[in-house]
Amino acid sequence: MKDYGSYGLWLDTVPGGIVPRPPLPGDRDADVAIVGGGYTGLWTAYYLKRADPGVRVAIVERDVCGFGASGRNGGWCSALFAASHDAIARRYGRDAAIALQRALFDTVDEVGRVTQREGIDAHFHKGGTLAAATAPAHAARLRAEVAHEGSWGFGDDDVRWLEADEASAIVRTSRCYGGAFTPHCAALHPARLARGLADVVERMGGDVYEQTEAVALEPGVIRTRSHSLRAGVVVRATEGYTPTLPRLRRVLVPLYSLMIATEPLPRSFWDDVGWSNRATFTDGRHLLIYAQRTADDRIAMGGRGAPYHFASSVTDAHDREPSVFRELQRVLVSLFPAAAGASITHEWGGPLGVPRDWFSSVGLDRARGLAWAGGYVGDGVATSNLAGRTLADLILGRDGALTGLPWVGHRSRRWEPEPLRWIGTNLALRAMASADRAEARTGRPSRRADLVGRLVGR
Repeated sequence: MKDYGSYGLWLDTVPGGIVPRPPLPGDRDADVAIVGGGYTGLWTAYYLKRADPGVRVAIVERDVCGFGASGRNGGWCSALFAASHDAIARRYGRDAAIALQRALFDTVDEVGRVTQREGIDAHFHKGGTLAAATAPAHAARLRAEVAHEGSWGFGDDDVRWLEADEASAIVRTSRCYGGAFTPHCAALHPARLARGLADVVERMGGDVYEQTEAVALEPGVIRTRSHSLRAGVVVRATEGYTPTLPRLRRVLVPLYSLMIATEPLPRSFWDDVGWSNRATFTDGRHLLIYAQRTADDRIAMGGRGAPYHFASSVTDAHDREPSVFRELQRVLVSLFPAAAGASITHEWGGPLGVPRDWFSSVGLDRARGLAWAGGYVGDGVATSNLAGRTLADLILGRDGALTGLPWVGHRSRRWEPEPLRWIGTNLALRAMASADRAEARTGRPSRRADLVGRLVGR
């Protein structure tokens, strides 16, 4: 059996370990068949069964539920959406952009409500997010972001600027020039959430088949290597693994995000750093980092920087980039010098799904019986919950506030053929890294990363 603990802290610390469920035993029929046992598929099944216990729902998962990004992410249940307010408004209007953001604010609390109602011990704690200005160039950019949110009607209750002493009272870093704080985020243990949701779906009467690889999705049928699962609606919930399916290679680009985790840190460390309310943490650099204080007093930190692999390749070999792990450890120690002697107990990574316009989407083609959701660009812990609720409404034919949100039915154009997407994607990653180096050297904001935003239409 696969050593799931080798795929990161979260999968390594699921209570009782991970034992795969049996595969699809033969040809089966369902009302709704879902490909992918991550958050999107599990939330969709959960809300379908909650709305109509009689609906027959079946999930097929190539590995185990939570094996992909749902069990390996940074554990941020945030209200972030990959596309900017401006990009949404250009296409769907200002009110639509605001409605989607308000729905995401509510979604953070909905995830917490479900974990409490269903008894899922996912270490959910809503402590907000601090984006610290850890370099002089960060401060102006983060201040501008806070002001921009204000121009959309989001006030201090949603996001506010903190002076250096206020930011340091939340998380004390080696350098701090202020920060932006939002309460709309919770830290959690992602694999506990995924595995717990799978258990709940089964308890509600849903069928969950693991170790079952889908080789083709067609209207009304999922074909696996040995059997077929037929249904009135087939849901694609495969996120970063979407390019491995026939004819879907250019729908999403699989970008790898990598993480490290320390050993549990002593009380003396936390007395110095604070971080008492488990706020999730990032800073103002262009090449994103993200971190949380775990429930067992580790720092789990991740970041971008791993290359895009030619032809949208997805393989376990891409999970490990020693240079990225070294850089994450360097950043960790530079922000928190007292962690210099701490052991790094886990290093891991995995693919996330990126649409060409950075615009997550959810939808149902009723005529063909095919539904989809994803393209979260790493912001999927809460967004997938909103997707699951929305898909349940769409499938059951219930019109309402969720089905009217602007990401419903959105279609992103496909990525360019190779080698163009390999060249463009890796150049964009290099541009962001170069901008960070320039800002560290000069102390002034760099505009190089703006090229990336223009490239994807943000």
